[in-house]
Amino acid sequence: MPTRVTPNHLTTLRLLIGLAGAFYLARGDFLHVNIGAFLIVLSNFVDHTDGELARISGKTSRIGHFYDLAADAATTILLFLGMGYGLGVAAGSGASAAEWRVSPAVLGGIAGVAVAVIFFLRMRIEEMAGKAGTQQAFVGGFETEDVLYLLPLVTLTGIASPFVVAASIGAPLFAAYVVFDYWRVTRRAVGKETSQVWISR
Repeated sequence: MPTRVTPNHLTTLRLLIGLAGAFYLARGDFLHVNIGAFLIVLSNFVDHTDGELARISGKTSRIGHFYDLAADAATTILLFLGMGYGLGVAAGSGASAAEWRVSPAVLGGIAGVAVAVIFFLRMRIEEMAGKAGTQQAFVGGFETEDVLYLLPLVTLTGIASPFVVAASIGAPLFAAYVVFDYWRVTRRAVGKETSQVWISR
């Protein structure tokens, strides 16, 4: 059935919901943080619809695909920045603030920057190796990004602090792996070009 809704419309909706979620996470109080977590989950759900619509309607495009990746990156980066900032706001200057040896905003920033590196290099890898080169890992039918669906459990149970700490460690480690993967793909691409040059001679 024809529709005026395009995949890019859904991507934009996903981005706006994600931005709202990050904003509420940055407020720091229990109510707003949980609203933010719900919005992030909703944003993640909408993220799955644009690709499906593109395939069903035949409206796939290179620009749309990279717009989708950029929206994913922005939402995830701002998610960690918002959570880190919100934890800092919640801690204030009381006793709980002393528990943080490193500012939660800094930890959120570390995770956010690592995510930015991951998304950027994944786009570069895709340009060189195709979409299969950046295929997400599946575990039991779930993608690694689907862990964001657990965010409301994190905020409702009050374990946002260890979540951000874990993200500030895990995201850079995964970024290091992606850097290695990018180096490997780059070497392979250079090797192919060199081989083609020798063959042409």
